[in-house]
Amino acid sequence: MPSGFNIGPITVRFYGLLIVGGAMLATWLASRRARRYGENPEAAWDMLFWVFIAGVIGARLWHILTPPASLVKQGITTGYYLTHPLDAIAIWHGGLGIPGAVIGGVVALYLYTRKHGMSFATWTDIIAPCLALAQIIGRFGNFFNQELYGMPTQLPWAIYIDPAHRLPEFMDQAYYHPLFAYEGLWNLMNIAVILWVERRFATQRKPGDLFLVYLIIYPIGRFLLEFLRLDPSPVAGLNINQTLMAVVALAAALALFLRHRPQAQSSQPTA
Repeated sequence: MPSGFNIGPITVRFYGLLIVGGAMLATWLASRRARRYGENPEAAWDMLFWVFIAGVIGARLWHILTPPASLVKQGITTGYYLTHPLDAIAIWHGGLGIPGAVIGGVVALYLYTRKHGMSFATWTDIIAPCLALAQIIGRFGNFFNQELYGMPTQLPWAIYIDPAHRLPEFMDQAYYHPLFAYEGLWNLMNIAVILWVERRFATQRKPGDLFLVYLIIYPIGRFLLEFLRLDPSPVAGLNINQTLMAVVALAAALALFLRHRPQAQSSQPTA
């Protein structure tokens, strides 16, 4: 399966096109949503560069710090990347971690909104469904790279993986779970829930609530999908992605609960 095409001496990879395309579409949607929130729609385009670059840097750093087990077996560890800077920046070969992308993007968003006197919490709500949309589009780059697939399966929607992209212990297995597609469908549901909460609880919501909903739903899906993943990222004996997702989902759920917990009524003074 081709992973891209050539324009003269330049190779254009579908993976990169989908990531950029997803970011552009998400920004367009954010600009439309910003108007409904009383914010300047142009701000979405102004912050795109900073949020996108920080997201890519964060995604690559996450990969470098938490390489999957298959790369570790080949000697491509964090230490390797630190001593081979050209390989460390070679994102065109894949190797971007969504947890790092979200962290990097959120940090950039916080710094941008603080510098321009904007509400960080409001903008996280504006961006929440847009972020999930960008993930749906970007994830399908894994299809062209033949990566992020799950356990072997004979289900009708299984995808064929070329031998060159299979793990050594699964060379005799040709068809696998398309984890990127499962994650895309989960994110589609995430968008639907966020938009439902946005309308259903319009008068009860507080700024930042929609982003907390995103931080509950996406990590739950990612946590579950890690059980199907063949190539996890082990850190100190733990699947770091799955562990982080559990922590984030629980923390976001707790934060949402505490923000909206019923306030205890003040005790009446006794006579």
